[in-house]
Amino acid sequence: MADRIEADQLDAASKLLKHTLQVLDHRTGDFNELPLLTAQLAAALGDVLRVATSRGMRLATPEHL
Repeated sequence: MADRIEADQLDAASKLLKHTLQVLDHRTGDFNELPLLTAQLAAALGDVLRVATSRGMRLATPEHL
């Protein structure tokens, strides 16, 4: 179940990044949405960092073998 949640979080972050780059690069959308977009990016970054930390802790290191 945790792997599915992580996959969903990473997928959502990827889609959000794509949308953000479209807004910034192509001037599409309403720049009034930038505060909301910034908050969503911060939340997605937090999710991605949790996934990376969780996965990193699952890796075996030579000291723990």
